[in-house]
Amino acid sequence: MIPRMVFRPRRAPSLPRPKLPRIPAAAWRWLALGLAGIVIFGAVTLAAAWGFACAGDACPSLDGLGEYDPEQASKVYAADGRLVTDLGLERRTVVPLKEMSPAVVEAFLATEDKRFYEHDGIDWVRVVGAAKGIALGGRLAGASTITMQLAGNLFPEEINRRERSVRRKIREAKVATRIEARYPKDKILELYLNQIDLGNRAFGVEAAAQRYFGKSVRELNVAEAATLAGMPQAPSRYNPRRNPNLAVQRRNVVLTLLRDNGLLTRDELERWKGYPLRLSSRSDYSGHAEYFVEYLRQQLEARFGTGLYRRGLRIYTTLDLDMQLAAERALETQLQAIEGGKYGKFPHRTYAEVQDRRADDEGEGARTPYLQGLLVTMDARTGHVRALVGGRDFTDSKFNRATQALRQPGSTFKPLVVAAAVEAGFPMSRIVVDDSFAFEAVPGEPLWEPKNYDLKYLGPMTMRRALFESRNIPLIRLGIEVGMDNVVAMARRCGLSGDIKPFPSIAIGAADVIPLEMISCFTTFASDGERALPQVVLRVEDAAGRILWQPQPRRERVMEPAPAWLVTDALRDVVRRGTAAGAVGAQTGFPSGGKTGTTNDGFDVWYIGFTRDLVTGIWMGFDQPQKIMANAQGGRLAAPAWAAYMREVYERRPPPGEFPRPEGLVAAEIDDRTGGLATPLCPKEVRFIESYLPGTEPTEYCPAHGGQMFGAPGPVQSPLTGSTEVPTLRPPTAPPVPAPDRTPAGVMGGVGPPPRSNRPR
Repeated sequence: MIPRMVFRPRRAPSLPRPKLPRIPAAAWRWLALGLAGIVIFGAVTLAAAWGFACAGDACPSLDGLGEYDPEQASKVYAADGRLVTDLGLERRTVVPLKEMSPAVVEAFLATEDKRFYEHDGIDWVRVVGAAKGIALGGRLAGASTITMQLAGNLFPEEINRRERSVRRKIREAKVATRIEARYPKDKILELYLNQIDLGNRAFGVEAAAQRYFGKSVRELNVAEAATLAGMPQAPSRYNPRRNPNLAVQRRNVVLTLLRDNGLLTRDELERWKGYPLRLSSRSDYSGHAEYFVEYLRQQLEARFGTGLYRRGLRIYTTLDLDMQLAAERALETQLQAIEGGKYGKFPHRTYAEVQDRRADDEGEGARTPYLQGLLVTMDARTGHVRALVGGRDFTDSKFNRATQALRQPGSTFKPLVVAAAVEAGFPMSRIVVDDSFAFEAVPGEPLWEPKNYDLKYLGPMTMRRALFESRNIPLIRLGIEVGMDNVVAMARRCGLSGDIKPFPSIAIGAADVIPLEMISCFTTFASDGERALPQVVLRVEDAAGRILWQPQPRRERVMEPAPAWLVTDALRDVVRRGTAAGAVGAQTGFPSGGKTGTTNDGFDVWYIGFTRDLVTGIWMGFDQPQKIMANAQGGRLAAPAWAAYMREVYERRPPPGEFPRPEGLVAAEIDDRTGGLATPLCPKEVRFIESYLPGTEPTEYCPAHGGQMFGAPGPVQSPLTGSTEVPTLRPPTAPPVPAPDRTPAGVMGGVGPPPRSNRPR
């Protein structure tokens, strides 16, 4: 080993000490008198400042502090009790001192005020230390006791804690002594621990424990307690989510203080210093269901005012979290698939591209330039909103398209035309004509010549087929025949509140509607003619658990069960053999009905579908209406998202039941091209067993297949019920006649071309 070289500086030569002059005794006396004068002046000044610190109304009143209830954020829970989020500027939940973990109490005492139970609001030992720091050129800090901090937290306007001045400290100290004189130590400590700011909008140790560790303050261990106790000095700096390394360093300082106070042994200190920082992945579901929560908040604020944000209400909602998360996934997945070109070239900027360009931008408020969407699921019987997605990005745009937008419903409006017709006594087999025509739709306006989506005309067809194939012209003709005033009346009964004029164009959805109202309409067809009004609140409790509000489900009778079932059954044909057969019927294994919708030029695409227990509607489009893409149709773009979402929903719940056929309907086998009673000459593929309200069943045989050869029909056994009491209109046996070689193009039954969707649809 190479020896280490040591260098020593040369010693400077010693010099003789200078002799200090001798201070006379009189000078010492004057110096002592001067110092005494300074002390007396300081004491008099301090006494005067103390006396005038709370002159007038400068200091707050302590009346009622014993029953002080600090502001608590209201908590929003899903239907199953899981916490969704908080409503309020300060997230706080009050917990009694005796229920807190002892480690939390001792950690805060060791860090903030170790002589708390010994002083009367002012720790004179710390005051002397703070004065020494000022004398040495430091700043005014370090003298505040827990009671003084509480005074500043409780009365931020009267005691400005940001102000660094002797006057503020004196005022804070005087209020602290008043608090100490009136209330016991445990009460003061309880108020402090429930009031303290611990970062991340968490106020009080319970809110912080839930926010950071996903558990109650009752359950915190020593390391977790020390983490919280280290934060009041600088809540943002020592926030464990933002600065985990700094939080651990500060935690270890607190652990050392606990050891110094005899509360931890050396081995325990080392063990807790090595404890990992284990933060919860999620204390609630903030960031999800944001449009639902905002819709809820607006309703609750109208009822409870600003108390909503400070009374610590417990709000139990209708939200199904699993369905909400599935809805968000399904909608976003489909929107990304559309933007990615799965359904053809997408000619617009995508959501991702817009967000990249907005890195230094503040956004565009309510309107966004990318493809948007919404999804709402309601319980068909109660109206409980189980999932609500009002847009793609709540942070980017808080405009709720489900509850605030006005959009044209397209062909999702057509069931209301058919419902009005059924109520007027029109059977589902009534023949309507699909051919060109023009008329004065609006007085004084040019003639309107409506078109079908495929620009084709298929001639006479049943009302049922016109609905499930979504043919525009037949349904416009039907609306005119029924009376547009009657169609508008049906829309009003179904809950549509928008400006709907009795013009023929509304038959194909040329009126603005609120999407939530349009989706709510379809509960009529899912639940035997009764519409369920949307509802998001199950009950609201105060902080003590007393029920303040418990709204009951609201239902309104729109149609009688029998006519409602006829429309429902026709909407089931949309899935079985109509415009949603490929996207929904072939992709789901449970009974459902629904209606596709696309507005003129492909601005809006819809699919509103229902099972026996749930109604779900999906819309896609741009906030500033424009064509989505070529061949944009509800059946191509919206219906696949509905199918994917509902498949996931029914993986976690019992499959939906069938739609029971109400009593009182009669049945007849008809030719679904002519609406007449089927004869033995009618091809098998065009025969269909239709249901009727009594008195609306057909009385003539199919004119296209030898109807004139048969006499009047007689009562025979019903093919649906097996009862001879139901007059089934089946013709008598006739000699066999060869059937046609093929079914004419456009006729359902697998021979003609596949059904095409319509616009609007």
